[in-house]
Amino acid sequence: MNEIWHVGSVKITRIVELEVTGGSRFILPDATREACRPMRWMHPHFMDDAGNLVMSIHALVVDTGARRIIVDTCIGNDKERDIPAWHHLQTNFLADLAAAGYPPASIDTVLCTHLHVDHVGWNTMLVDGTWQPTFANARYLVGEQEWTYWDGVESSAAVLADSVRPVIEAGLMDFVQADHRLGENVWLEPTPGHTPGHVSVRIASLGEDATITGDCIHHPCQMTRTDWCSSADYDQAEARHTREALLERWAETDMLVIGTHFATPTAGRVKRRSEGGYWLETPGSVRAKDR
Repeated sequence: MNEIWHVGSVKITRIVELEVTGGSRFILPDATREACRPMRWMHPHFMDDAGNLVMSIHALVVDTGARRIIVDTCIGNDKERDIPAWHHLQTNFLADLAAAGYPPASIDTVLCTHLHVDHVGWNTMLVDGTWQPTFANARYLVGEQEWTYWDGVESSAAVLADSVRPVIEAGLMDFVQADHRLGENVWLEPTPGHTPGHVSVRIASLGEDATITGDCIHHPCQMTRTDWCSSADYDQAEARHTREALLERWAETDMLVIGTHFATPTAGRVKRRSEGGYWLETPGSVRAKDR
């Protein structure tokens, strides 16, 4: 299910590639069913009755009126991947993107918060047996520090070969600083730890504010248990420090936090828990006594 938010004059649209239940244990090994079930505030949106986490893989289109920016491009079709459920995936992502009013030719900026496999896939598509940039009229933005780290890392060679290098070869890639501004309303914020050059995306307009997290917070359970780190984190200590600093800054403010892997309803506001940690208040959240 796609969602839309308005942050001042900026429109943000979620385009879902996959939403899955119970497939997150490999990425958040501490988030067992037994450990998650007491966090009743996560039910039913982010956790099912049994304590299985619900997660989403989606892109977010940030439409400022002057620019159409797609943030993170999911897994992509036809890619050879080690994860069986992602191998040679076939979804209607591009059709869904167009149906939301954003055909690929209308996108002028592609922004990757980092270079993991599920954030770069639709950078390219298979055309007559070769990988071609999906968004031919766009400039692709990747953090310079992020690219410098992953370029030459053997474990990422296949992902870079089919989803990043074809964009560079087409002359569409710009390597930017971690605080790069994309205009008056949108800019990058360094949020390292998950990867060395990981960034989040800040949006501000007409007195309203939002952040697209990227993977500095994989799942809302990490708000209550900030010590639960992703198995994919490059530096877990740094990732935890980044996460805790962000949550402290966001708590009890009007910052709209839009999770890059948060299941529907995907966005909410950070609240403090009396017993420690935080929770995400979303439309339909349970009452305080059930948190």
